[in-house]
Formats: sequence, C-alpha cells, structure tokens
Amino acid sequence: MDKVGRATAEGVAEVGLAGTLLFQALGWTLWGWRRRQPVRLSAVFVQGMEVGIKALPIVTILSVTIGAMLAIQGIYSLSAFGAESQVTLGVALSVTREFAPLITGILVAGRSGSALAARLGTMKINQEIDALVVMGINPVRFLVAPALLGTLVMLPALTIWADFIALLGAGMYVSVELGMSLSAYTDELISLLKVNDVLHGLGKSALFAVLIVLVGVVNGASVTGGAEGVGRMTTRSVVHAISAIVITDMIFAFVLTRS
Repeated sequence: MDKVGRATAEGVAEVGLAGTLLFQALGWTLWGWRRRQPVRLSAVFVQGMEVGIKALPIVTILSVTIGAMLAIQGIYSLSAFGAESQVTLGVALSVTREFAPLITGILVAGRSGSALAARLGTMKINQEIDALVVMGINPVRFLVAPALLGTLVMLPALTIWADFIALLGAGMYVSVELGMSLSAYTDELISLLKVNDVLHGLGKSALFAVLIVLVGVVNGASVTGGAEGVGRMTTRSVVHAISAIVITDMIFAFVLTRS
C-alpha cells in the first residue's frame, strides 16, 4: 500500500508540474516581450525543423504503407458483402479522423519527445539548467516554450501531410484492384470528406503535441543518477507519451462521436 500511495502522490505531482509548465510556457510566449525576454523565434524554428522537417521521410513511408493497408483490408472485408466500391469512405474517415494523427503523434513521441527528455535530463545532470537560472534566464522560456510552439505548429502540419500521403497510397491500391482511376478516386474523396473530418484529426494532433512536450519535459526534469537515469527517464518518457496519446485518442473519439 505504501508503494501505491507513493506512486499516486508522485503521479499527481507530475501532473501538477506539467500543468504549471504549460501555463508558464504560454505566459512567456504571450507576455515575455513585456519583460524584454521574448521567446526566441530562432529556437522555435530549430525545434520545428527537428520535429517536422526531419521526420518527413519516416512519416511518408509509414503513411503510404498504412493507407495501402487500409485499402487492402477494406476491400477484403467489404468483398463479403459485394460492397468493395464503398472502401473509399472507410479509408477516408479512418485516415483523417484516426490513423494519420495517431501514427504521427506516436512517431513524434518516440523520435522527438524522447530526444527532448534526454536533452533536458543531460542538462540537469550537468547543472546547465541551474546555470541558466544564475545567469537570469528563465528555463521555461528558454527550453520549454520553443519546444511547445515548434511542436504545436509542426505536428498538425505533419498530420496534414500524412493525410495526403495515406490517401494517395490507398488510392494507388484501389485504382489497381478495382480499376478506378485516380481522378475518380479523388472526386469521390472530395464528395465524401467534410471539413470537420479533417479538423477532427488536426485537433487531436494539437492536443498530442502538448502531451508529447509536457511528458518529455517532466521526465527530463526528473532525471537522477547520472547517465543511467537519463536512459531510464528517456524510456519512461516514450512509454508515458504513447500511452497518453492512445488514451486521449480514445476519449476524444468517444466524446465527439456522442455529440
């Protein structure tokens, strides 16, 4: 029972720390210029490059694979009812509302969230964060706010790219299997998809971006015990971020499908 109590208290403390960091990061972003300490735009661009541009190859490969896989499984399942032509609807909604934001979020959590946790953990061990405080530089403004802004911009952008690539991959398979031209497939997509379907996925991706950054920062700030502690917290960051993304996705889908 003692272990359960301590684990619960630590979890509540981490959630409180995450909330505090979020409000502080937003505060520095909006009003830092009044203190003559604005969030550096160059740092935001660096984070955006790391999170978004450098992740394009792996996002592209997985998106086209997932799109083709959904088309394969959709045609196979619908063939039992003679409704193979309806595969476009299933693929379109699955990609834009679920798979594109979910897979992109998991990729960024494993790639960039872990890197953020490792970087902050190493800085804490080397007392670089304490050095920033001594120099009068707020660590939240200098480290957390740029990562949050860069991820908030690039994760929805990656989701839009994943939507396009996954639907293209599905269309290529559908055109071969069902003899439908890509132009006809595109016309059907446009008629079936609604703006709300795309916004549904983008809303999720923005929420996932916040979760990834906060989980990475909290775990990085909790590092103890040298290099071994950095590795342990980096792994913990990936596990927690992916778990938070999947659970949030389930809650998001449940709430919005009931409205």
